[in-house]
Amino acid sequence: MKQWELFELTLPLQGSDADCEKVEAAFTENGATTTVRGFCDGDGICKVRYLPTAPGVCSWKVSGPVQATGEETVAPAAENTHGPVRVQGMGFAHADGTPYVPFGTTVYALAHQPDELVEQTLTTLAQSPFNKVRLCIFPKSYQYNSNEPLYYPFEKTTDGKWDVHRPCLAFWHRFESILRRLDFMGIQADLILFHPYDRWGFSMLSHAEDLCYLSTVLHRLAAFPNVWWSLANEYDLLPAKTMQDWYGLEDFIAENDPFHNLYSVHYCFKPWDYSRPAVTHVSAQTKTVSRVAEWRGHYKKPIVIDECCYEGNFPEPWGNLSGREMVYRFWCVAATGGFCTHGETFLDDEDEIVWWAKGGTLKGESPARIAFLREIIEALPGVLEPIPNPMASMIDPAERDTIRAQIAFLPAARRHTIEVILDTDPLEVRTLVENEMLYEGHCGEDVYLTFFRRQCRARTTLNLPESGSYRVEIIDTWAMTRTVAAEYASGKTTIALPGKEGIAVLAVRIGNKE
Repeated sequence: MKQWELFELTLPLQGSDADCEKVEAAFTENGATTTVRGFCDGDGICKVRYLPTAPGVCSWKVSGPVQATGEETVAPAAENTHGPVRVQGMGFAHADGTPYVPFGTTVYALAHQPDELVEQTLTTLAQSPFNKVRLCIFPKSYQYNSNEPLYYPFEKTTDGKWDVHRPCLAFWHRFESILRRLDFMGIQADLILFHPYDRWGFSMLSHAEDLCYLSTVLHRLAAFPNVWWSLANEYDLLPAKTMQDWYGLEDFIAENDPFHNLYSVHYCFKPWDYSRPAVTHVSAQTKTVSRVAEWRGHYKKPIVIDECCYEGNFPEPWGNLSGREMVYRFWCVAATGGFCTHGETFLDDEDEIVWWAKGGTLKGESPARIAFLREIIEALPGVLEPIPNPMASMIDPAERDTIRAQIAFLPAARRHTIEVILDTDPLEVRTLVENEMLYEGHCGEDVYLTFFRRQCRARTTLNLPESGSYRVEIIDTWAMTRTVAAEYASGKTTIALPGKEGIAVLAVRIGNKE
């Protein structure tokens, strides 16, 4: 075994394939035991997968239709192998403590494309700034995605129905090879377990069939060190499932994933209840990127905007962001302590290959600028904490009485101005906030970051701690330039700006004021 690398036991099985489901293996490291279940991998073979967590000795014992015991030496993790990603505060880190900042992209139907296209996509990902990819297990039927998959997750019965008790091994072996390739490149695989875009009947399986499918997924894939679970893409567009069905599926994953992989749920219109204990982070679909700070405060969990529309030229309104707007949304989210996900939707009338659906090559202007942002964010000492924006808090009607009580001490004229805003239609307030707010965050007193989005300011004034000495940079997020505007700044500091949109200001503490 090697620490943080998938370990696999291959066991000969005397009996039917169904007997594999009765096989259990208990792995013990440092006095802690993890029990995992087996799965059939064809030709009378049962496999069990485990993820070792620490150098030393790991003993194992297989029970059920197969009986076996053994002991393995766990070698230290290979260089640049840091273990699965877990939540750390309001951000993420690998199991060994190495910080992980998700800069994701979306390629929904990657696993259902021809080998040549999969290879091209993986080659592109290796050269991209993206360290997380959202992809579906089930095939997807939607615009610009009409081709039939090479394989399906299950075989069929004689009457043409999906037999969830007979996984298609060609599909799973191929899917697992993609996961291994992504892991080798240091890319997390955010696996979408269900979705509504279906012409084959996978979205219409019974609840019992769904649980059988999830068992296959968990037994085969949970031990991969780079796997996250997304219960669904746009769960609220699946009419065949009730909320009780969804909660049952969530509970099943929580109870049957021995490795406790990251887990969330993506929505279209109705946000999931991200306060539920099984949910590790928020997976949001929104154009309103000003809500990151609000959600952080409400859920006390990392906020990942997994869909904020896509850079491209689709006729559909969600698929024609400019590259500049995509970059701006990334900066808005990052500056307020969240994490954003990219997508690209450029029409290709000849072969219907669109990155967001199938992969291929990237055509947009945003990836290079996202790489520039990633370099800046990863160099920070921690996850940015949003600097509260009083206007943003006025959006939530539930907070209005609280705000009225808090402003009671203000002079009448000032109090009246705020009360007028409180009584304004929430949509009007939202528009005001979106247009006029700053996107600001800080790491204690070590770093202050402000993003001005489309504001074209000639100057700004920073209110830095008097005790610190700061280097202040002006960042052009589109031209990808960093210009030092002040050395050894402290306290109230006015900085000249270029009077153009897309400007950020970064102040980094370099010492104490002499």
